[in-house]
Amino acid sequence: MMQTVGMMVIMLVAFYFILIRPQNEQRKKQEALIKALKKGDKVVTTSGILGTVVGVKERTVSIRSEDTKLEVLKSAVVQVVEDFDKADPVVATPAANN
Repeated sequence: MMQTVGMMVIMLVAFYFILIRPQNEQRKKQEALIKALKKGDKVVTTSGILGTVVGVKERTVSIRSEDTKLEVLKSAVVQVVEDFDKADPVVATPAANN
């Protein structure tokens, strides 16, 4: 009986450190990135659009890409870069439901 309980506790702790904790850290990192968005930042969206932030609203951000101005949800911004040539490849992740 005690071995079974002990194994369950070990499995729950392992589950936490393997799945839940890294996901929470990634979510906090994404939230910090979104809060820090400002005019002039060069960003990459989940769909791979590269653009420069020209305006920030409560839920959206306006970006300029070449001669096009787009308004996207802040949650679509996955990366802020210094140079578009050095941007990491975009890996789509499901957006958190708010």
